[in-house]
Amino acid sequence: MPETNAAEVMAELATLEDPKMREANEKRGDDHGVNLSKLRSVAKRLRTQQDLARELWATNDTAARLLALLICRPKAFGRGDLDAMLREARAPKVHDWLVNYVVKKSPHAEELRVAWSADADPVVASAGWALTTERVAKQPEGLDLDGLLDTIEAEMKDAPDRLQWAMNHTLAQIGIEHPGHRARALEIGERLGVLKDYPTPPNCTSPYAPAWINEMVSRRGGA
Repeated sequence: MPETNAAEVMAELATLEDPKMREANEKRGDDHGVNLSKLRSVAKRLRTQQDLARELWATNDTAARLLALLICRPKAFGRGDLDAMLREARAPKVHDWLVNYVVKKSPHAEELRVAWSADADPVVASAGWALTTERVAKQPEGLDLDGLLDTIEAEMKDAPDRLQWAMNHTLAQIGIEHPGHRARALEIGERLGVLKDYPTPPNCTSPYAPAWINEMVSRRGGA
């Protein structure tokens, strides 16, 4: 079976475009109108195609970039590739998928976590904090949890939205996963009040860190 080329894929994505979905997505900063379930179906059919993924990424089209992230080979990207891609990924969904589906599986993840966390661009820094949240949960050895809490305490309240959200997630994760730091995480969350009034649908966990921590700890039986 011949490999699909980028032009054919772009034509298919154009047929999947839904103006109402684009309108809804654009309110969140995502400039595309393709249903993500349909996008995943296309990715499943195409399977892994690294060269095609690079071509789709180069189109600068949001739907094409999302598809590229689903069919790429994460470990095939160099550190410089991933850094450049993150700085180009201004649509929130592209940013999130790049970090979660690609960078987290890369051998360069830890190096990028450290570099991005210290970056002056708050959107880039938010990716560093997202990787830090992952380490807090899965590989905390070697992390300075007190130092992270110090930074969150000093900077989260006035951080731009994307960075604030990512730092808040790290705060909650520290409180959930590390009982020895839980009291301080709760105190910081309560004092700063970040996302305290965030509208949360019924049966969903609030992103307000104290509520989030207490809910998750309760589900685990208080451990």
